[in-house]
Amino acid sequence: MAYTKFGEYMRVLRVQHHEVMGDIAKLLGVSTPFLSSVETGKKNVPDDWFDILAKHYSLTNDEVAEMRNAAENSRNQVKITLSKSESYQREVALQFARSFDGIDEDTAEKILALLKRSGNN
Repeated sequence: MAYTKFGEYMRVLRVQHHEVMGDIAKLLGVSTPFLSSVETGKKNVPDDWFDILAKHYSLTNDEVAEMRNAAENSRNQVKITLSKSESYQREVALQFARSFDGIDEDTAEKILALLKRSGNN
């Protein structure tokens, strides 16, 4: 089974605290298969989990930031709200979504460099 960065982070926490996946699923109010889906990247990490896990494991602010970063790097979907966007922003977002699967590494690096230059990192 391939875990995401978030899944790896959670697995380490569980092992350190002598817990099993079912224990944490119960804590989070979800089924064990749902938790497994999150840890393997089939589902995104629900936002309300961070506070619950931070409290349960007595995590420091740095550890919570590390967990959030792991979750962000494990996302399989990103939602962009376009309702308040200008027409040119909407056009860029939609074109990017249509072209996403065909972007090669060189093009991705150029896009990242352009976004970082414009202050949107």
